[in-house]
Amino acid sequence: MNFKLVWASQNYKNVIRNLIQFYMYDFSEYLPLEVEADGLFTPYPHLDDYWKEDNNRFPYILLRNEKPIGFVLVQFIESVERSHFSIAEFFIMKKYRREGIGKAAAKHVFDLHRGRWEIYQKESNIPAQLFWKKVIDDYTKGNFTQRSADGKSIQDFEN
Repeated sequence: MNFKLVWASQNYKNVIRNLIQFYMYDFSEYLPLEVEADGLFTPYPHLDDYWKEDNNRFPYILLRNEKPIGFVLVQFIESVERSHFSIAEFFIMKKYRREGIGKAAAKHVFDLHRGRWEIYQKESNIPAQLFWKKVIDDYTKGNFTQRSADGKSIQDFEN
């Protein structure tokens, strides 16, 4: 596979902001997202927070030949009952899907952030459920739990 996953410096913020438009277009199949009068989806909330200090958010960009092909936004969610990492958003442009990039990128992100993970998908998004269950099963060698709650399919594991 010919790609790199790198921490997205401030220089990539607008690149991710632009790629999120394609992500939201893809996701509109599963959520009632509509474009605004300007032809764009509503800006992604809290994107700027990924570049603030001490915010428990981690932006990554996927590059092929130094050109962006996707992104991964990771959060560390802290609570009294349970703290864990979560993939907030995960996107690879359609042109580059089915090459194993998503699987390799997800595993790389898991390796970068050690601890408890909770990954979830909308129950209506069957392709995402199939992708994540396969990736997590392979990554953990089957050592994960699966549950449903609040219209989501959720996988939990620790690495």
